[in-house]
Amino acid sequence: MTDTATEAPTAEAPAAEAPAARNLRKTRVGEVTGAKMSKTVIVETVTRVPHAKFGKIVKQVKKFYVHDEEGKAQVGDVVRITETRPLSKLKRWRLVEILKH
Repeated sequence: MTDTATEAPTAEAPAAEAPAARNLRKTRVGEVTGAKMSKTVIVETVTRVPHAKFGKIVKQVKKFYVHDEEGKAQVGDVVRITETRPLSKLKRWRLVEILKH
């Protein structure tokens, strides 16, 4: 009976699928509003959401501190950013690509 208990494939299957089950990282598109720090830019994203009580569509503006390793992004550029591990006190996003100069 011990042979059949150790050959249970159900114990191995979840371990093999664990890397595939990882959640996708969030991505955002926004405009660079600050580039005065070294290897860091500030990106503002605008999200249109309905007001909780009145239903009118309002803009939500959120700032993200983004890691820019090569320092290519300049103020006014439209960029794509993605989530990453914490890089500093405020930086949790990194630059993926510059969409428009």
